[in-house]
Amino acid sequence: MSQEFWDEHYSSAEQLFSNNPNPVLVDEVADLPPGRALDLGCGEGADARWLAERGWQVTAVDISQVAIDRAVKLGDSDAITWVRGDPLADPPSPTSYDLVSMQYLHSVPRSDGGQTARAIANAVAPGGTLLIVGHEIREGHNWKGIDPRDFYDPHDFAELLGNEWTVLIDRTQPRTTAPPGNSHHTHDTVLKAVRSQ
Repeated sequence: MSQEFWDEHYSSAEQLFSNNPNPVLVDEVADLPPGRALDLGCGEGADARWLAERGWQVTAVDISQVAIDRAVKLGDSDAITWVRGDPLADPPSPTSYDLVSMQYLHSVPRSDGGQTARAIANAVAPGGTLLIVGHEIREGHNWKGIDPRDFYDPHDFAELLGNEWTVLIDRTQPRTTAPPGNSHHTHDTVLKAVRSQ
């Protein structure tokens, strides 16, 4: 799950995704007042652009330089700061964002005992929202030889949150749009939580 791995993945096609924002993000964030947002695993940047269009100041982070370069070409904005970064090596600043969004970023390892997962959640400012969406993980599934059970899913994040959090959504639900490519994923796991003021 290195930069080289993801650069190769993004280089495998001219464009991997639809350039539309993720539907769960649209459903769960549309009514939030804009502020500072952190888009972790921003990929080709559709979510960051959607947020920026709605008044958010967005820090959009991806480990792949290929993804970041493509995101800028697909549509830049003064409201977006594009960052080639790895939250495992460089955790986000604590209590800095009104929204932390992580869409289909199955890269937060269990092997560090929750350190990275807690740092991501801790980036949410008091009163802010944490939104994590992942593919439902099925027994025996792996992708490019990677076992997704080695990484935190949204439900695992929910179990790490402390008393200062209110969990609004922690469920598995059918996708409202077709999965990308030939993916077999039909359901998402969703966590939405708000940090107390």
